[in-house]
Amino acid sequence: MFFLTYLRRELRRRMRQAIFIALGLAIGIGLVITVMGASAGVKAAQAKVLRALYGIGTDVTVTTKPKPPSSRPTTGQANATGPGGGPGHATVCLNGKCYTSGTIDTLVSGNYGALSEETAKKIAQLNHVSAAAAGLLLTDNRIVLPKTSSSQLQPPTSISVDGTDISHPKLGPLSNASLTKGRTFTSQDADKNVAVVDANYATAHKLKVGSAVTVASKKFTIVGIVTQPQAGSPPEVYIPLQRAQALATDPATGKAMTNRINTVYVTAASAADIGAVQKEIQHLLPQATVTSSSDLASEITGSAASAAKLAGALGRWLAVLVLIAAFAVASLLTMAAVARRVPEFGTLKALGWRSGRIVSQVLGESVGTGIIGGALGVGLGFAGVAIIDKIAPKLSATVPSATGGGLQTQVAGPGGGAGPVSGASPAASHATIAVPMSASVTVGAIVLAVLLAVAGGLLAGSFGGWRAARLRPAAALARVG
Repeated sequence: MFFLTYLRRELRRRMRQAIFIALGLAIGIGLVITVMGASAGVKAAQAKVLRALYGIGTDVTVTTKPKPPSSRPTTGQANATGPGGGPGHATVCLNGKCYTSGTIDTLVSGNYGALSEETAKKIAQLNHVSAAAAGLLLTDNRIVLPKTSSSQLQPPTSISVDGTDISHPKLGPLSNASLTKGRTFTSQDADKNVAVVDANYATAHKLKVGSAVTVASKKFTIVGIVTQPQAGSPPEVYIPLQRAQALATDPATGKAMTNRINTVYVTAASAADIGAVQKEIQHLLPQATVTSSSDLASEITGSAASAAKLAGALGRWLAVLVLIAAFAVASLLTMAAVARRVPEFGTLKALGWRSGRIVSQVLGESVGTGIIGGALGVGLGFAGVAIIDKIAPKLSATVPSATGGGLQTQVAGPGGGAGPVSGASPAASHATIAVPMSASVTVGAIVLAVLLAVAGGLLAGSFGGWRAARLRPAAALARVG
């Protein structure tokens, strides 16, 4: 009890010095909290991008490189329309079959190679895997050939299609979508021609719930419209996986992709198991590409990535340097205060106080000052985070997008010359998006601030106690006289 009473009185008697030391610690701790809050905000912004690309709950995706087509597309030749040898119709040849009229509507998988549907089941049985869902990322390519030879051949159109595993609604691209109208898939939709479409696609084509969208020459009734977070290029149309497998064509074989997939979405049992999951999948599928969110994060560029590096490197070292300076100043001031209190400590030693008791008293005063500094530092940290939220501009992130595959065909026009269809070749694109940043103070940051405050107080008190322990009663009393 005496210890606390003496401690309180000493802190009140030396209030100016205690406040000065506490402010020094508070500035260092406040800066640490601010940097941690900014770093957390940048990481959260990146996480929004990754969730939009991967889907909620997805830790790892498994794909494989596509195999080359078994036969190259054949170049079509112009067909004469009459005895006069007039101009012929445009001809499109695909997988050895040529078309001169009508509509060619194909659903293909181009950017990723085919995997057996059993692959997802095998991955789901691995030790550190919580769940695995199959997926089929496709592109529906549509070419309308002119009815007459005088009509101009229009460039092909394409839409991105996702074959959704409706038995795992919390995995895959659709899991990150927000339903705006209608409904999502149910277990009864597995073999039905129903679709969920992206809101931007629906708006551009004036579609609504109940409208029809054509995929691989089949009419799919729209049952729901969804919005996706602004990141990458989400699929425009979602259809049940079973229907996608029946309608899609594998360019490597030219056959339907029944019981085939090209993507597996995996969630680990815990965040700490992601590395183990990658190794297990790589052992199971040596030729597969196993990608985690951290791997994909390395491909994100723009101000979001720059801010992450700045907060993670420069901000961290700045906070460390300020903390070192604050601790050093607190230690020097505490030692100077002990030096001024030589007569007091000499008197206490003459009255029978041991050095350990004096050291504990100095440590108690320093820790008390440190706790005050920690409380002030938490307040400064909240203020710094609020300022960042107020003035921080939106970050930009450039992310890769490579869903589906383009139509690889050759066209022969009326003049007989052959060439690829404009815009039909598959290519990976990049999308630049704006990502809002919101800095936040976590419980971990507050706990760290308290620990730093106590550590700073203990460090300063240790130096002060060491200085006090070196005092000798005789010399102290002589200085009193």
